[in-house]
Amino acid sequence: MLDALITSKTRIRLLVKFFLNPTMKAYLRQLAKEFGESTNAVRVELNRLTEAGILESEAVGNMVKYKAKQSHPLFPEIRSIVSKMTGLDSIIEWVIQRLGDVENAYLIGDYAKGQDSGIIDVILVGKVDKAYLTELIEKAEVLVQRKIRYLVMNQVELDQYKERHKEPILLLWSKI
Repeated sequence: MLDALITSKTRIRLLVKFFLNPTMKAYLRQLAKEFGESTNAVRVELNRLTEAGILESEAVGNMVKYKAKQSHPLFPEIRSIVSKMTGLDSIIEWVIQRLGDVENAYLIGDYAKGQDSGIIDVILVGKVDKAYLTELIEKAEVLVQRKIRYLVMNQVELDQYKERHKEPILLLWSKI
């Protein structure tokens, strides 16, 4: 979908990487290795996005660290487009509306790190019918053409999970 508007696959990957998880910071070589692209191809796109003010850069020693510029006026719209492109927004809303007593939904794993691995990992906090959830997840997987893995836990279990796993946990949906 986004590739019809943006012809550079590297630019699309960068937008997904930085806007799925706006706190994500990455270096040029790290991105080139992850994308399987030359450093020059990635550098060109990083420079374009930085010059447009969509990304910001910070020198750390002899390297430059990049991240999404959250103060950019288009930040919410770009993030929304990236979420829609990956299908996360519609999946979460669709599943949660049918489950019952869900307090929060979190994105973890590769997508929370801004990587499209084809597997979406989600934590649901609340009381849900797991059999019905499994049925809904199977339908959602067909819609987004990605595997969805989930954990259901209460708030105490979530707090313990956060303590054990020092990785990004992004709030996708909240009852409040």
